[in-house]
Amino acid sequence: MTPDPALSAPDLPPGADLLAEGRAMAGTWRLGPSLFLTQENVPSEAAYKRREAASGRIMQHAHIGFRSVERTTEAMRHLHGAALEHGARIDRFGITLDWSMGYPQALRGKAARGTGIVLNGPEDFARITGACPAAAHFGDFMLGLPGALENTRAAIAAGATAIGNLGQYFTFRLPGWDDDVATTAATVRALGLIAAQRAEILVHTNLDDGFAGLFADVSSAMGMVLLERHIVEDLIGARLSVCYGHHFSAPLTRAAFHAALVRITDTPGTMIYGNTVAYRAAPAANYASLSSYLTADLLALGRSPSGHAVTPIPVTENQRIPDVDEILDAQLFAAQAARLAPELAALIDTGAADAVADRLLAAGRGFAARALEGLGACGIDTRDPAALLLAIRRMGARRMEQLWGAGPMQGGQRSPVLAADWAEELDHMARDWAAAQPPGLARGLKVVLGTTDVHEHGAWLVRRALELLEATVIEAGVATDPDRLAARALREGADLIAVSTYNGVGLGFARALQAELRTAGAALPVVMGGMLNEIPQESNSGLPVDVTAQIRALGVTPCRDLDAMLPVLESCRAARAEARA
Repeated sequence: MTPDPALSAPDLPPGADLLAEGRAMAGTWRLGPSLFLTQENVPSEAAYKRREAASGRIMQHAHIGFRSVERTTEAMRHLHGAALEHGARIDRFGITLDWSMGYPQALRGKAARGTGIVLNGPEDFARITGACPAAAHFGDFMLGLPGALENTRAAIAAGATAIGNLGQYFTFRLPGWDDDVATTAATVRALGLIAAQRAEILVHTNLDDGFAGLFADVSSAMGMVLLERHIVEDLIGARLSVCYGHHFSAPLTRAAFHAALVRITDTPGTMIYGNTVAYRAAPAANYASLSSYLTADLLALGRSPSGHAVTPIPVTENQRIPDVDEILDAQLFAAQAARLAPELAALIDTGAADAVADRLLAAGRGFAARALEGLGACGIDTRDPAALLLAIRRMGARRMEQLWGAGPMQGGQRSPVLAADWAEELDHMARDWAAAQPPGLARGLKVVLGTTDVHEHGAWLVRRALELLEATVIEAGVATDPDRLAARALREGADLIAVSTYNGVGLGFARALQAELRTAGAALPVVMGGMLNEIPQESNSGLPVDVTAQIRALGVTPCRDLDAMLPVLESCRAARAEARA
């Protein structure tokens, strides 16, 4: 059968050839030493996780978001030591790598910088793995992007034994890079290198950065776990380590997903991430959200030790990149919560979580089976990991769920088996906001909506809110480029451009977008919302600063919330009415 040209590529080498190339490099690129492996006397983090989980101890993960390597390593040493002084232990540190690391190394110097750090050769990675005797987690912008092989080789040589983030392969697009064939080839070669190592290297996947952050049905996310595990473990021979949690708000959903997960894999998990969308208030109030998701995770791990580390998110996360003291506070909070959790276990009836887990597993298995069968019917060789990865990436989360989701069809859309928390919450926020506005406030307006990076939940909220006000919303894509966004808006005859941003590039994007519009002789209004901060080039702290005023000075309206769009919508409506008069 001829493969569907929309889902395949004749110039993609066979997966077996790509894996062989990666495995051949294992003779040169071997696992190097690290302070963690040496002091813990373990061959890998997976072995450490199994040891600690068997002892009944729940591990802790801390994430550091500084742009400076020096400040990052200093923070790791300080946090690890300070936690021990208070009777706690940070087992692993996640490092915020810059998105420019996703490019092949030769192109990184020309790429726009985000808020993370840039590591190149093994010696750069070794500065992190040698900072303190905790495992270094290299997740984002490693696997799944065109620089995957270079990054993986360097991380392995520096002693890293958990490398990700495979989830990003399915959803991330680097600005100015559209060669998904090269991205796929680099990823499969890197996976071949990982599989050929003598030590067990965990292939980390953050489901929320992949399709789980886009599926409206949690059972589809469980199906995606099965698909990713099939590719990594059955077809490639490596070990898939699953992370989830960013967008799992309901304690029952978190507990049920974990209960289902431990039934389908015995590979230790990397971490259960904190619910980053739960923090919407002042730090003191955010502690309630921290306690809610952390308690659910601790009880789940106490019942089924899966090797996951808990990730207590500092309560200032919704305001800025947390500093060292704020990270330490969250870690000490988690350690004390772990001590108290067993006393709560006797009060918990796990029947509800188990019942939901049963539904998730049955529906997820059906999703995975239908997806493999459906892709095979499209001519995709489902035994070829490279072809399968590319087809899933090109198919996209929404189309896959529409075709193969487990829920019944209602009005042309699938009704979820278990609705994703994030979708329900954002839809509720949009409905409440729209109900407080004059009916049809945006009727007749055409809005082109795009994001500067992969984080698209803010865009989801804006789209739903505008549609409820009867605007026509045209999606210009995730991680779009300024020139593409401007061209799409002009082609569609848009009244307004809306931009959602998160990764610390909003000011630069706004500047480039306005330049494109000026070149085209257009004066379209632009609104921008999300995380409106950026790290100044001359910064000594490595922390981002608020750039709202600078964005406004460019003629772009910054939007801290939906209300900030109202004057612009009214102005657009008046302009459209004047043009018709």
